[in-house]
Amino acid sequence: MIGPGLLLAATGVGGADMATGSIVGSLVGTSILWAVILGALMKFVITEGLARWQIATGETFLEGVRHRFGPFAIWLFIPYLLLWSFFVGLAMMSSCGIALYALFPIFDNPESGKNFFAIISSIIGLFLVMKGGYPLFEKMMRFFVAIMFITVVLTAISIWPNTSDILRGLFIPNVTSLDGESLTWTVALIGGIGASLTVLSYGYWLREEEKVQESNLWSCRVDLGIGWSMTALFGICMVIVGSEVKLEGSGATLLVNLFETLKSSIGEVGSWIFLIGATGTVFSSLLGVWQSVPYLFANSYGLASIKSKKKYNQDIDASSKLYRYFLFALAFVPMIGLFFTYQQIQKIYTITGALFFPFLALALLIMNSRAEWVGEKNKNKTITSLILLGILFFFSFIAFQRFF
Repeated sequence: MIGPGLLLAATGVGGADMATGSIVGSLVGTSILWAVILGALMKFVITEGLARWQIATGETFLEGVRHRFGPFAIWLFIPYLLLWSFFVGLAMMSSCGIALYALFPIFDNPESGKNFFAIISSIIGLFLVMKGGYPLFEKMMRFFVAIMFITVVLTAISIWPNTSDILRGLFIPNVTSLDGESLTWTVALIGGIGASLTVLSYGYWLREEEKVQESNLWSCRVDLGIGWSMTALFGICMVIVGSEVKLEGSGATLLVNLFETLKSSIGEVGSWIFLIGATGTVFSSLLGVWQSVPYLFANSYGLASIKSKKKYNQDIDASSKLYRYFLFALAFVPMIGLFFTYQQIQKIYTITGALFFPFLALALLIMNSRAEWVGEKNKNKTITSLILLGILFFFSFIAFQRFF
């Protein structure tokens, strides 16, 4: 029953989540924990809508968009996908480079160390996806999920603050104390928790595991609930860690400084455990992106090219040339951007990710509200439509803020 939801959690939780959670915790403390739960709930509603559409119609989200709105929507999506893929690939490499440099500080120049390990991580991820296929990918992701969640949870427990403060932060939203920088970071925490465009990968993983019958809808909801709960737990733990340590530095030095600071709180062994978990977190995210994003390109390119309505429902084969060509491009082309600073990479990556969710929420509002498309039983309930409207306005606000 539990499968693709864990893959989504492992793919969506990466370096950006660690940085954002710890920074928000450092600025605001545990009073902001409610924002993590709100962000995870939003992403759950989105992915549940994607799964419900696919199970009701037999089409992935992209196939449904092509079928119902025509090829123009797919042709608009492809340039966006290419832009986002470049920056998400660059962000994944850089995060892995930072984590591995913290583990193995063998370079005098932190940026050189980050770039070296970034390239190595990308090549290893490429090799694993190419040679192991989906079965190996799933096993490795389960392993990394265990490593990253256990280590980060243990770290949060070891520096546990006042329990009553944590409970208030979880269940009593306090927005009156937020202003300026703390408000900006809180909005980023809500919008950035978990996956962005990679939420679309859930449908392809459902096909890999042959969970596309109507009887699978309930188990998908359980699977997604567990996956997003684990994502929320990770975010909560990172906010707790940030609230108890003083963060200094940026880019390639941020994780190293966090590691050094944790030594005084949880000791040498504890800080190493956290660092190993952090490395597992960012590498599992890279591995998930390398495995899943080529599905999106192969599916969208095929949909943009077809003329027969009978071919809307496509079986995307991970061994196909189109999938593998894009996998190679994803693993190597973003390397040319490693001279950017880590802050620039994360900023552009989050901007491009934030742009997608308003359109996704709007599409699910339209597509899943038509009984003639998904059936009366699978239509959006009133509460679901209201939440999707809230998501639409919230992410539209984030996108507007990022640009203007």
